[in-house]
Amino acid sequence: MNFPLFPPEASHVARQTDLLYWGLIALSALTIMVVFVPMIYFLFKYRRGRKADRRPVHLPETPIEITWTIIPIIVFTGLFAWGANVYWTIERPPPDAMEIDVVGKQWMWKIQHPEGNREIDELHVPLGRNIKLLIASQDVIHSFFLPAFRIKQDAVPGRYSELWFKPNKIGTFHLFCSEYCGTHHSAMVGSVIVMPPDAYQKWLVQGSPGPTMAQEGERLFRAYGCTGCHVGSTIIHAPPLEGLYGRSVPLQGGQFVLADEAYLRDSILQPAKDIAAGYTNDMPSFQGRLAEDDVMKLIAYIKSLSNTTPQKEATESK
Repeated sequence: MNFPLFPPEASHVARQTDLLYWGLIALSALTIMVVFVPMIYFLFKYRRGRKADRRPVHLPETPIEITWTIIPIIVFTGLFAWGANVYWTIERPPPDAMEIDVVGKQWMWKIQHPEGNREIDELHVPLGRNIKLLIASQDVIHSFFLPAFRIKQDAVPGRYSELWFKPNKIGTFHLFCSEYCGTHHSAMVGSVIVMPPDAYQKWLVQGSPGPTMAQEGERLFRAYGCTGCHVGSTIIHAPPLEGLYGRSVPLQGGQFVLADEAYLRDSILQPAKDIAAGYTNDMPSFQGRLAEDDVMKLIAYIKSLSNTTPQKEATESK
């Protein structure tokens, strides 16, 4: 395998990251030149036994103090702003990004496309499309690392992490786990295959896709009996799920929480954590009963209901 010192720049932020890196290297080299080169020179010039003029030199102290205070402040503040801008770009997925679910487990990456295609240790994406990865871990801490894209994100048990990129070069690029995760950590490698958009669409069709993530989630929703409480039940008072995702949810204590992926996951696995206002804690925990990728399927189904009017509201409006 070929492991160049600097992999090709294959994403929208790779060039920005490299420029920032070389900027830091250049500043470090300049600091060495300004501080250490004169210091070494004076060590030899004024060493013991050498004839040298050691009379005090009177210099304008105030201008010197101001200069070496103001210039570093400007330079390092500029570097901070530069780095913050790159970080801000990396950490804010655009709203039109295509979402793909990634689950790390010992020792593989399980990848699920919304159309139903599933991969292990491979990720096919279209060129020039914003890609958002929702990353979770089934067991221990992993780290999803794409050197050519200059991005990395930890997969932490019990938490969802987001990572996004926009591929700008066609080809096959390395995928690693960069967090030691057990005996076969070094074998937890894969590839990202960037394809032209039309070739990607053909791959989706020819890849024997199964049911979509939302369809799989609906199947699990019915299989685990969730419809008995959340769909028109007159016995158990459960919150409606239609239109829930992306909404601000009032809680029993008077706080509000955004119904994002993390909130939905906690509601499935830790239902007593954030109880919605007006409801009691009647839901059983599915911790240990659902694999992480199954939880993602359920979340995909609930997200698919985000533009649906809740049944109770629809009934009241008639």
